[in-house]
Amino acid sequence: MHTRIQITPRHMAMLSIAAACITLGLKFLAYHLTGSVSLYSDALESFVNLAAAIAGLVALSIAAKPADREHPWGHEKAEYFSSGFEGALIIIAAISIVYESLHKLMHPTPMESIGWGIVISMLATAVNAGTAIALLRYAKRHDSITLEADAHHLLSDVWTSLGVAIALGLLMLLPPSWAFLDPLIAILVAINILRIGTHLLRRSADGLMDSALPDTELTQIESAIQQALPNNARHHALRTRKSGNKRFVEFKLNVPGNMTVAKSHALCDQLEAHIQQQLARCQVTIHVEPAD
Repeated sequence: MHTRIQITPRHMAMLSIAAACITLGLKFLAYHLTGSVSLYSDALESFVNLAAAIAGLVALSIAAKPADREHPWGHEKAEYFSSGFEGALIIIAAISIVYESLHKLMHPTPMESIGWGIVISMLATAVNAGTAIALLRYAKRHDSITLEADAHHLLSDVWTSLGVAIALGLLMLLPPSWAFLDPLIAILVAINILRIGTHLLRRSADGLMDSALPDTELTQIESAIQQALPNNARHHALRTRKSGNKRFVEFKLNVPGNMTVAKSHALCDQLEAHIQQQLARCQVTIHVEPAD
C-alpha cells in the first residue's frame, strides 16, 4: 500500500527556489552572450525571484508553526513580511535596471549572438511559466499570499521575457543605428516591475494593518448571517480581518433578554456554521447582548 505524499506550501516554495536558480543561470548566460541590457534587466528580475523565494520559504516555515503562549493568534502574518520583502526587492531591481539602461544609452555598445540569447531566454521563460502556473493553482487552493505573490511575480516575468525576446528579434532585422531600442526596452521592463513591487508593498501593509476583508467576502458573510438569523435577533458592529490564510470575523448579536444561555449558544453555533460554509478557514467570534 503506497502512502500518498502530501504537498505542503514549503514544498512549493522549494520548487520556486529551484526554478529561480535554473532561470537565473540561463538568463545571465543570455546576457553574457549578447551584452543586451534588456536581457540584463530580465536576468536581474530572476535574481529577485530567487531572493524572494528564499524569503518565502522562511516565512512559510514560520507561518506553519502552531499558536503558542507568545503568539496566541498564530504566526500566519509572517507571510506579509515575505510579500513586503519581495516588493522592496523588486523596486530595488527596477532602480538598478534604469541606472544600467541610462548608462547604455550614453555609452552604446554593439550586441552579439542575439539569436542564441533569445533561445536561452525562452528556455528560462518556459521554466518560469510552468512554475508560476503550479504555484498559482496551489496558492488559490490553500489561500497563501506568499505563494500567490511569487506566482504573479513569475507570470509578470514571463510576459516581460516574451516582450524582450520579440523586441530583440526585431532588432536583428533593423540596422545597428537602432541599438538604442535595447536600453529603452529595459526601462519599460523596469517600469512594469516597479508597478508590481508597489502593489506587493501595499498589499503587505494592508495585511499588517488588519484591513477589512474584500467587499465580496463581506457580502458573503452578511448573507450567511441573514440566512441563519431568526426574526427576534439582530446583529451589528461587524468587524473582519485576515492573517495569512485565516479570516477573522466578529460581531455583536442582540437576542431577547429572556432567551436562555443554551439557546443563545445554539444560535451562535448556527451562525458560525453558516459563515464557515461561505468562507474557508474562518474563525468567528460573537458577543451576545440582550436586545432590551
